[in-house]
Amino acid sequence: MIKDFLILNCIGDDDKIGLKFGNKFYVHDFDQKINKKDQLVLSILNLIKKYKVNISNNFSVLVNSGPGSFSSIRVSLAVAKGLKISKKIHLYGFKNSDLGQLNLANIELLIKKNLIQKNLIKPLYIS
Repeated sequence: MIKDFLILNCIGDDDKIGLKFGNKFYVHDFDQKINKKDQLVLSILNLIKKYKVNISNNFSVLVNSGPGSFSSIRVSLAVAKGLKISKKIHLYGFKNSDLGQLNLANIELLIKKNLIQKNLIKPLYIS
């Protein structure tokens, strides 16, 4: 069961990242005026430092695999794979249509219904 996780919902429109640790859930919205692709890693690091999260083997990353912007999905997948390799954490993908809004209730429903995929990555891009 996935308990603590980072969720990357970066598909080019209304991008957000979420962090669940313990019983708390935090969401970070990206400023629309700044290039989100440049902000993603710094935003993740700041969120982890701000809430003093310890990333261990029991931690997971959930990544939105689209459909969406090619470059936004590629960047979020690259960051997630980097976290997986460096921290030896679990990586899962989900489809944008399965999530709805980024809130804890929807994410827990996504996990409960087994709508996440362990064998990543088959992103869906829109052109």
